[in-house]
Amino acid sequence: MLYFSARPSSRTFRPWRARLAGRIYTFQGPGGGFIAERGGTPGLRVNERIRAREVRVVDEAGNQLGVMTLFDAMKAARDAGLDVVEISPNAVPPVCKLVDYGKFQYEASKKAHEAKKHQKSSHIKEVKFRPSTAEHDFQVRKNQIIRFLSEGYKVKAMIFHRGREMAHQDVGRKKMDRLLKEIMDHVQVEFGPRMEANILLALLAPKKGAGSTPSAQPAQKNAEGQA
Repeated sequence: MLYFSARPSSRTFRPWRARLAGRIYTFQGPGGGFIAERGGTPGLRVNERIRAREVRVVDEAGNQLGVMTLFDAMKAARDAGLDVVEISPNAVPPVCKLVDYGKFQYEASKKAHEAKKHQKSSHIKEVKFRPSTAEHDFQVRKNQIIRFLSEGYKVKAMIFHRGREMAHQDVGRKKMDRLLKEIMDHVQVEFGPRMEANILLALLAPKKGAGSTPSAQPAQKNAEGQA
């Protein structure tokens, strides 16, 4: 029969519990052994937090170990120095995997990071200019484009024409050509520049092996000047 103890009264348990950083409860099985529960990611059940009495168990290599009671699964995990992690809670019975929980969390975090990186590449930032954009504002927007590209985003550079500016589209095109020339070390032009209604636009993507970021460029120029 299992019974739970959040705070063992005997002093003999304290050193053993002190070595289990981040774990919450202990319980004692028929043989007198204790199994600890790790605090985990919300929504992910580990060890004693698993509610099912029976689970389908898979080992680290993905081999099926069959259906067994939760206690037997945790005993097998404890003998191997692993944890029981519920990976498919909606299955009948739920599917659990015997893994090192710390390693499992690291790999999950790595996959999430890769997915986020891929999401960045599909997200497009927009930076807007006017044919009459002043020099200081031009430089600010140019550096903003370089920063977005260095962070993995695609950028849509757009020059808006209003009223009489449509009669002098060559001014906006010269500004776009200048922009593309000054950021050529950081950018790969996917399409454009082309006119769509009153907007001259170009879609820019990060260039593989791009150069330094805007913050590093002034320091590099100062070093060259001193040399």
